[in-house]
Amino acid sequence: MPSSMELFIKWAVCTSLVLIRIPGIDGSIVNFHKTCICASNIVSCSKMNLTTVPADLPKYTAVLDLSYNDITRLRAEWTTYKLPKLHNLLLSHNGLHFISTEAFVYVKHLRYLDLSSNSIRQLDEYIFEQLEYLEVLLLYNNHISQIDRTAFTGLSKLQKLYLSQNQVSRFPLELVKDKTRLEKLSLLDLSSNRIKSLPIQELQDLPAWLKNGLYFHNNTLICDCELYSLMAHWYMRRLNSAVDFKDDYTCIMPGPDKKILHVFELNMHMNCSTYNESVEEAFLEQSLVLKCDTRHRDMSKTWMLPGNVVVSSGNNQTAVVLADGSLEISPIKLEDSGQYTCFAVSEYLNETLYVWVKVHNFTLNGNSETLNTAYTTLVGCLASVVLVLIYLYLTPCKCFCCPGQGKSKNNHEDSIHSSMLSATPTHEDLASKAEPNRHVAFIDPKDLQGQNGKVNRNGEEELEDEAKHGKGKRKKSVADSISSVFSDTPIVV
Repeated sequence: MPSSMELFIKWAVCTSLVLIRIPGIDGSIVNFHKTCICASNIVSCSKMNLTTVPADLPKYTAVLDLSYNDITRLRAEWTTYKLPKLHNLLLSHNGLHFISTEAFVYVKHLRYLDLSSNSIRQLDEYIFEQLEYLEVLLLYNNHISQIDRTAFTGLSKLQKLYLSQNQVSRFPLELVKDKTRLEKLSLLDLSSNRIKSLPIQELQDLPAWLKNGLYFHNNTLICDCELYSLMAHWYMRRLNSAVDFKDDYTCIMPGPDKKILHVFELNMHMNCSTYNESVEEAFLEQSLVLKCDTRHRDMSKTWMLPGNVVVSSGNNQTAVVLADGSLEISPIKLEDSGQYTCFAVSEYLNETLYVWVKVHNFTLNGNSETLNTAYTTLVGCLASVVLVLIYLYLTPCKCFCCPGQGKSKNNHEDSIHSSMLSATPTHEDLASKAEPNRHVAFIDPKDLQGQNGKVNRNGEEELEDEAKHGKGKRKKSVADSISSVFSDTPIVV
C-alpha cells in the first residue's frame, strides 16, 4: 500500500494539471481537475463529453476510465509515451468504430480492456497482438460481423472473452481447438449472435472445464438431434453454460414455418434419443487411458479401481495416475473390467466422476484373424452354392434340348465323346422324361454289374426293346458309357 505521503504527492501532481487544452471539446483551455477525477492511481474521465483521450496522463496511472464519451476513433497517438503501470482501460459507450493496429503499443501491460457497447464492426488481423498480459477482453454489444482468424493472436494469458450481442455468424473454433486455442481461456461468451451451426463433434471433445464456460445461447441454431445430444450431455454434467441458461437455448426448426423450439425439448418434437455416457472399450494387452474430465482446472484427483481399491504409488498395480490426473492401465486384463471412480477436490469444489470399462476377451490382432477366417468361410460357402446352381441349370446340352435332334440311335451318343462332367442323357426316352422333372440321382455301382460282377453287355438291346414299347423303366447303363462304377457324377433323370 502506498504511504500517505505518496498519495498526497500523486494527488498534487494530478491537481497541478489544472490548465490543459482538451482537444475536441471547443478548443478552449479547460480545468483538467474538473474534467477528470484523479484518485491516487485511478483516473476517471467518464461522462465528460470527450471526443479524444486527454493528453499528459500521469505515468503512474493504473486505471483509466474513459467510458460514456464520444471518442469514436482510437488512434495510435492517443498516448505518445509509455504507461507501464496501466492495467485497466475502460472505453465502453463511446460510439467507437475504429481502432488502430498500433493503438496498444505503449500500454502492453493491460490486463483488463473494456470495448463494449460501441460501434465496432470488424476485428482486423493481429489487432490485439501487443497485449500479451491481457486477461479479460470485453467486446459485447457491438456490431462485429467479421473476425480475422489472427485477431486474438498473441493473447497468451487471455482468460475471459465476451463477444455476445454482436452479429457473429461463424463459431471461432480456432480459439478452443487443441493446437490453436488460447491456453488460458476458460470463458467464451458467444451468446445472442447469428450462429446457425456448431462444430458438434469438436465441441464434444473439449475438456469439461472449457465447456463449462462456453456460452452460445440465443443464437439462430438449426434444430437437430446432435444439438440436443450435446446440450443434454452438458446439462447432465451440470456444466454452468447449460444449467445457468437452460431456457435460453433455442433453435429454429427446418422448413418454411421457421418455428422456434427449446433445445431441451427436441426429444419430444424430433424423437431424439436420450444421451447416455459411453462405455470405454478395450482389448486384451492394450494400454487404456481414462480421463478425469472435471469442470474446473487444477483439481487434486484420486482414482478408485473396481472393488473399491484406491490407486496409490508403490502397490505394484498395472494402473498408474499420470501427471494430468488421468489413469493409465497397461497392459489391460480381463479382470480390469468394471466401474472406475475419480474423486476431484479443490478449495471450492468437490466432484466425483465415474468411468465404465469393458474389456473384450481377445486381443485386437486375434479379433482381426477371427474376422478374416469367418469371412473366408462365408465366401467359400457362397462360391460352392453358385457352382452347384451353374452345374444344375447352366450346363450346355447337345441333343435332347434341341427340336428334331436326339432321335438317332447312333451308338456314338454313349461313346467316349460324352464328357465326364456332362449330365446330358444319351437316350431318347430319358430326354422325353427329363424335361418336366429334373432331379439328381447317383448310380449305384452294383446296378452296373451282372450277377457275376461283370458289366451287362446286353443292356443296350434291352433298353432299345423297351423304348419301342413305350416303357420308361430305367435299365442298367451301357458298358460303353464313360460314367464308370467309380464315378459319383450326378446324372439328370
